[in-house]
Amino acid sequence: MTSSGYRGPGTVGGLAPERARGGLSSDDARLEALGSGWLATGRAAFIIGVLTIVTPPLMLVQHILLRTWLDGARGLPHLYHRFIARLMGMRVRVTGAALEAGPCLIAANHSSWVDIVALSAVAPLSFVSKSEVAGWPIFGSFARLQRTVFVERERRSRTHHSRDEIQKRLALGDRLVLFPEGTSSDGNRVLPFKSALLGAANMVIDAKPVAVQPVTIAYTGRYGIPLDRSLRPAFTWYGDMELAPHLWALLKLGPFEVDVVLHDALDIASCDGRKELAITAEKRVRAGLVAALCGRDAGGIRVDEGRPTVEMKGYSVPINDIPAEQVS
Repeated sequence: MTSSGYRGPGTVGGLAPERARGGLSSDDARLEALGSGWLATGRAAFIIGVLTIVTPPLMLVQHILLRTWLDGARGLPHLYHRFIARLMGMRVRVTGAALEAGPCLIAANHSSWVDIVALSAVAPLSFVSKSEVAGWPIFGSFARLQRTVFVERERRSRTHHSRDEIQKRLALGDRLVLFPEGTSSDGNRVLPFKSALLGAANMVIDAKPVAVQPVTIAYTGRYGIPLDRSLRPAFTWYGDMELAPHLWALLKLGPFEVDVVLHDALDIASCDGRKELAITAEKRVRAGLVAALCGRDAGGIRVDEGRPTVEMKGYSVPINDIPAEQVS
């Protein structure tokens, strides 16, 4: 481990990148070439410099808001991440259903630390994160200031306690983001959803069951040009990748596009339990990822004429474009 000290959330299904095992594949060489040159380095240095100036005062303001004005403490991270997205050149395209108002548990796929910026730029919200993040310098402080709920995923005996903590926040009217995969992937697939923490939505607030809204996050383009599956890992953080080098490399890449697809909300009662809810949410998120990676406009999926298609949860997708691991 290098001095950065932070690695990705663990090897994903044996699919850690070749560079994590030593040696460079042809795809790795392409990724390294993307952010080369002094202009790219200058761009990354400029972004880091601006954040270094802007962030400390806002952290102080957020600390004060947490003690004095809860609505303000919810809203400031949203505005801050919108600023970061613009500074990074990240274009977030939001499509699909309306975002649930009031207390809500968002179940999203997870590919990168950039997911946090993308989702936070869409609406005021907080995250459910593994407890280790709380101890990370700088990033742990960011998480605490955004009122993150820290859970111990590896200790099953603590699941009940974690659910209680999430329910307390839902009772306050918070919108919380949960990554049910429990780790991150390479952005080309959705891993199986774990249902344990989704059980926190088994409650009624103001005579309404708490909603669970599936959300798909897809890294779809750079400079307006679609990303292929070999280049997508430049934007995703998984396997044995270390955080600081990945952040620096990504900032050198230039403007990129992220699709956030909001699916219709679910609740535990209508799904006949948390396990069925997890399965249904996973299917919707997976279908949304396949659709987004195949390319679409605001009105739906773009389908080339004359190509065979497959219907997946309302999406009409060219079958040749569906990643093999997503077809089952």
